[in-house]
This record gives sequence, structure tokens and C-alpha cells, in this order.
Amino acid sequence: MAKSKPLILVTNDDGFYASGLHALIDAVKELGDVFVVAPDRPQSGMGHAITINSTLRVSRMHHFGVAGEYTCSGTPVDCVKMAVNKLLPRKPDLCVSGINHGANHSINIIYSGTMSAAVESAIEGIPSLGLSLLDYSLEADFTAAAHYSTKLARRVLESGLPAGVCLNVNIPKLPAEKLKGIKVCRQAYGTWVEELDERTDPAGRTYFWLTGAFKNFEEGAEDTDAWALSNGYVSVVPVQFDMTAHKALAGLKDIEN
Repeated sequence: MAKSKPLILVTNDDGFYASGLHALIDAVKELGDVFVVAPDRPQSGMGHAITINSTLRVSRMHHFGVAGEYTCSGTPVDCVKMAVNKLLPRKPDLCVSGINHGANHSINIIYSGTMSAAVESAIEGIPSLGLSLLDYSLEADFTAAAHYSTKLARRVLESGLPAGVCLNVNIPKLPAEKLKGIKVCRQAYGTWVEELDERTDPAGRTYFWLTGAFKNFEEGAEDTDAWALSNGYVSVVPVQFDMTAHKALAGLKDIEN
């Protein structure tokens, strides 16, 4: 491995065999030496979960022909921790997570394993991107998403990111020629209107299936990721792991008295 080349960690939450991971590896492999550490099975919706009550297992793989590739039995965040602390020869210059099947804009970032891997990398001091395509189909076309993955990964490698910041990138389900470009924006204020569908299994036991629909409370706000995506732009939202509500600090000072 040439020392002059950037070291790039690639991970995801859809698992080692997901098409989006394959597309992302192809998108960044010309930018540096690629190490893949990805979950050995789908881990969507895991958020920032880590494994503390069971063992973690790692297997060396030989699938992509890159500098190194491994599966990990844990979560996406476990994969980043394992990569940085055990598997990689040094701290990576960049982490890219994805390309996720489905959106991770607005409130979805809270639940996203894809984005939690990027956030964990930022915590480790690694410039990072989480990339998601707004297409849940197993036959999704990642061509346009891969193009923007290469473009943004190169930009971050060349210019870096502020300390503690990663990028949440979402790509609309559109052919490349219909995308209008990149829009740097803020996270929309939205949530999931959820239902727990109660059902009965063949043994007569009750179980529940979580369903719901996304509700955007800022329809028409042109500075949000939701607007950008619905209008044909790739949304790029800078994200930080400092969750302090700074605007609320002054109003709570009376508690100290």
C-alpha cells in the first residue's frame, strides 16, 4: 500500500453484499487505498447502537480486490470502531458510509445506521460522508449516486471538513441527466407518523409491525434537504455530534440560582 495514497474506510448498514456498498467501493477506489469493514448482515435502523453484551466476530473477505476487506458481526458503529482500533494500518483519511438503499434526510438521520457510522468517524476525527439513494428497490440504479459519491469524496479529501462535522448526502431517485446538481442545506423539521399494526401469528400469539409515513412540517422551505430532494437536487447537510441546544442555554441559567 503506497504511503502517498489516502486511506479510505468504506462501510454501510445494508451489509457487506449490498449493491450500494459495491457501487461506493467502485466510486472511491481510484481516490486511494480502500479498506472495507461492513456488517455481515443488514443493520438498517440501528442508529448509533454498539455491541456491549455479546462478542464481536470479524472475517477477512476476498471479494472486491481492494487493500483490505472484512465483515463484522456488529453494528455500523461497531464496524468503524473495529476498523480504527484493530483492522486498519493507520487512521483513515476519509470514511464513506453507504450507499444506502432509501432516504436518510430530515429526522431519519437519528435512526440511520449509515449516518451513525459517519458520525462515529467524525467523533474519531476522520472526515466522513454518509450517502443515501432515495430508492428502496433491490434493483436500484446507483450510477448517479456513485458519480456524486466520487465528486464529494474527492472534495473532502482535498479540502477537509471542520472538526466534528460530517456530511449527510442524499440523492434523488432520478437519472443522472435529470439531477440539477448539489444543494447545501439544513435538515428539514419532520417526523414519522407511526402506527404499530397489531397482528396474530399462526400460533395465535400477538405481534406488532411498525409502519408509518414521513411528515414534513416545513413544506415549501427552500433551504431544507426535503425541498432539495423533491426538486431534483442532491442534498448535502453538514452534521455535528454536539447535540447541545445552544440557543436554550441562556434561558435555563435561572436553574443555577
